[in-house]
Amino acid sequence: MTEEMLDALDRAGVRLTGPRRKLAALIERREGHFTAADLLKDAGRRRMGIGRATVFRLLELLSEQGLVERIDLPDGTHAYIPCEPTHHHHLVCLNCGATTDVDDCGIEAVTREAARRSGFKIEQHRLELFGRCPDCRSSN
Repeated sequence: MTEEMLDALDRAGVRLTGPRRKLAALIERREGHFTAADLLKDAGRRRMGIGRATVFRLLELLSEQGLVERIDLPDGTHAYIPCEPTHHHHLVCLNCGATTDVDDCGIEAVTREAARRSGFKIEQHRLELFGRCPDCRSSN
C-alpha cells in the first residue's frame, strides 16, 4: 500500500519528501482507523521529527487522491481509513476499530428512491455503519 500511495501522489505532482514517505509507511502499519494524533504519536515514538502541519497536509493530499477516507465516528470525532480509490462504504467496529469495505449494501436503491421522491439530483453519498466485528462479538 505504501508504494501505491506514493505512486498516486507522484502522479498527482506531489513532492515525495522524506517525512511524507515515512508517514505513508506509518499509515501502512496501522490496523483499522486512525487519527492524525495517532500518526503524530507514532512519529514521535520513532523520533521522526514530523510536525502536525505535515501530518494534516499529507492526510489531505491522500484524501484528495482517494487513498484515505475521513470517517465521522459516533462520538463526534473523526478518523481516517486507508482504502482503494473506488466508491465504497465502511463497516467500523466500535470496540477494536477494525474496518471493512462494502461496495453497495443496497444504498444505491435507497439513493435512487430518495432522488425520485425529493426531486434532488443526488451527486454523491457516503455511508458508515458502526457495530461490533465478529472477533469482538465472540470475545464477549
